Amino acid sequence: MQSPLNGRRLLLALSGGIAAYKVAELTRLLTQAGAQVQVMMSEAATQFITPVTMQALSGRPVILTQWDAGAPNNMHHINASREAEAMLLAPASADMLAKLAQGRADEIVSLSALARPRASCPLLVAPAMNREMWSHPATQRNIAQLREDGATVLGPASGDQACGEVGDGRMLEAAELFDALEAFFTPKRLAGRSLLVTAGPTYEALDPVRGLTNRSSGKMGFAIARAAQRAGAEVTLVAGPVALPTPQGVTRIDIESACDLLAAVLPLAPRVNAFVAAAAVADWRPASSAEHKIKKDGSGAVPELRFIENPDVLATVAALPDAPYCVGFAAESEKLLEHAQAKRLRKRVPLIVANLGPATFGRDTNALLLVDETGHRELPLASKDELAEQLIEELARRLDLHAPR
Repeated sequence: MQSPLNGRRLLLALSGGIAAYKVAELTRLLTQAGAQVQVMMSEAATQFITPVTMQALSGRPVILTQWDAGAPNNMHHINASREAEAMLLAPASADMLAKLAQGRADEIVSLSALARPRASCPLLVAPAMNREMWSHPATQRNIAQLREDGATVLGPASGDQACGEVGDGRMLEAAELFDALEAFFTPKRLAGRSLLVTAGPTYEALDPVRGLTNRSSGKMGFAIARAAQRAGAEVTLVAGPVALPTPQGVTRIDIESACDLLAAVLPLAPRVNAFVAAAAVADWRPASSAEHKIKKDGSGAVPELRFIENPDVLATVAALPDAPYCVGFAAESEKLLEHAQAKRLRKRVPLIVANLGPATFGRDTNALLLVDETGHRELPLASKDELAEQLIEELARRLDLHAPR
């Protein structure tokens, strides 16, 4: 599946800041995705990274000044912004943010930002500065003004800074900015919708150090949450114990057991449009959890374990009087269609997404089977990110059909 950036014309502007080194990698990612990147640099930016580097990565001469007679009309600030579908300022220094908020235009970057046609060339800014500069009331006023003027602010992040201090103001990494740009250009099929997604395994404690779990990696559920957020939805992700980063713009709630999962989901479910139950929830849990580690005593005796059934999270949500549109998942080891059909009827949900679990646990690819009351449809083997995008498109279509008239 092509990136939403394929064929897009982007104006990538740099102001002065040590984070400019990250923009080299961002330029590489953008061009690999098929974007046409025109780089523009302020004089301050050239003190941190060379125009030669940026030209080599973008494949285009870098625009450095409004006085460059290379353009036939000598108006780079007009031409570049008319040709671009978006302008990204990264890094956006405190000084540059102040210029933009005040409408100043004394060099090529601020001049182009002011001259761009706002309807066809939206502005995105990625702040990068010392934590004190970021938290200063003047900078916060400028950021608020830019947002009010229609700019999209990406970040900043918190962490180690080049000055040796730690805090807010660190520019997002190249991969994060790339993701943000892909999200920006993704059609907003779920705009105005809210989704609740579960992902990963559950963990049922036997004692303080042991427990019962499964091989779910959570990758499919996280990919769905990410795709839904990119499509414009407000997304809450309830995640079992997995070591995956939270998708940008997604609210995350971490849980361990099936009971934890139900407790997290129930208050939220009536307030969302769709519930996507991608988590692999344990069917049973130990009747009791030992206070201390269960140890061998050398006798060869095996501890007796008793189990009780866990609550059925999906069926419980589907039975709510104000239930959202429910999508269940079925990871099977055999008879995929037969078991998926039975599960859909048993849970009383409109759609089940099924796969052969052992073949895909932990991997980045999958093949899915969509099962509803009309029959079934296969989604062939693809990356989980691609499958998530297909599922979100399918869900958007179904939500449109089920929307109140």
